Amino acid sequence: MDIVKETDNYIVINKPAGIATQTSKIGQKDVVSEVKNHLSKGSAVKNPYIAVINRLDQPVSGLVLLAKNKDAAADLSRQLTDKVIEKYYRATVYGHMPQMSGKLIDYLIKDTKTNSSRIADSLDRQAKKAVLEYTVTKRDSDTDDIDIHLLTGRHHQIRLQFANAGCPLLGDRKYGNERSVEYSDKQGVDSVRLTAYRLTFNDPKDGSRVSCTCT
Repeated sequence: MDIVKETDNYIVINKPAGIATQTSKIGQKDVVSEVKNHLSKGSAVKNPYIAVINRLDQPVSGLVLLAKNKDAAADLSRQLTDKVIEKYYRATVYGHMPQMSGKLIDYLIKDTKTNSSRIADSLDRQAKKAVLEYTVTKRDSDTDDIDIHLLTGRHHQIRLQFANAGCPLLGDRKYGNERSVEYSDKQGVDSVRLTAYRLTFNDPKDGSRVSCTCT
């Protein structure tokens, strides 16, 4: 388990792709169970308190923030709701964005039965607004590398918004199109090319700004 930062109030983990943040499946490794194992080593507390603040899809890698007590969980959850916590991602998409930088704004509806989301009309009462800012950092003949500032945290937001823009993420079999999936297979890409590489928030103890990064 790659621990990026740990204090008495929180722990930040660099989650590998393919590992769930939290799961109810018996015997399946996830971030929460691994963190609990870490905290219980050498401790009399065998089931330590852990609350997930930001979740990542199982195929996505990167930073996950977890609170280690109820007060920290309440503070960090409030920061998430108030958009004090800022989340930055890197992605590689198949195709080229029409602009080198910009903002994507869509309305999404989550389907719990299929564990997927879809684009909806802004007037649909079930739809939630999804917003992100992006910058193309590298371009080759078939793909764009993209830096993303996620402004809302909707289900599968980044994957769906770029697919809707005509540039699905490499390795994404849920939202990719036939050409992007074929290209990903040829390149040997077996997981979604999306990493939560930077996370900034206020320390729940003293309010100081914390910035965590991973490669």
